[in-house]
Amino acid sequence: MKAALLGLVVVLGLVFILLIGGCSSYNKIVNLSEPVDKQWAQVETAYQRRNDLIPNLVKTVEGQANFEKGTLTEIATARSSINQIRLAKGEVPDEETMKKWDAAQSHMSGALGRMMAISENYPQLKANEGFKDLTAELAGTENRIAVERNRFNEVAQLYNVDIKRMPTALYAGMFGFRPKAYFQAVVGADAPPKVDFNFSGKPADAK
Repeated sequence: MKAALLGLVVVLGLVFILLIGGCSSYNKIVNLSEPVDKQWAQVETAYQRRNDLIPNLVKTVEGQANFEKGTLTEIATARSSINQIRLAKGEVPDEETMKKWDAAQSHMSGALGRMMAISENYPQLKANEGFKDLTAELAGTENRIAVERNRFNEVAQLYNVDIKRMPTALYAGMFGFRPKAYFQAVVGADAPPKVDFNFSGKPADAK
């Protein structure tokens, strides 16, 4: 009888310890997860600001005669690709969706970079006050995007490291907590944009 009672006490003690540990781990994970979701919202806001600037910027550039049309088409295509990727509101996307979304955003960055480089060949466009205001706002937005992405990766790393550590790892999967996807550097993202001032429609090396 005493042995059975002792065994029951031990079992209840272990259950109590597991419950306490589970509650503590759950609260800790939540405290680390919330800043990641909040920072993701900041990232989305920064990118949305850029997305909202693009139509006015493109409209201003389109008014310049002989402006390289292929770049404007690329910007329109990149913007459409971004808008087609559906993200759950308030949630960090899974790794696959994050890669697609980030690749689409990087495509847009490259297209905008080429447009800005080409605009250097148009003095009247550069002197346009509306264009100057828009490009200044775009530059500020690009800086904000870089800052928010870095901050996101920082808080996501804190969360991801914690849910892999013991004993938190024992409870993370049980409570449905999964690793958060990071922003990764896209291959070729560090390469300068290729600028082509050839408006004849012929290849640059054509005779």
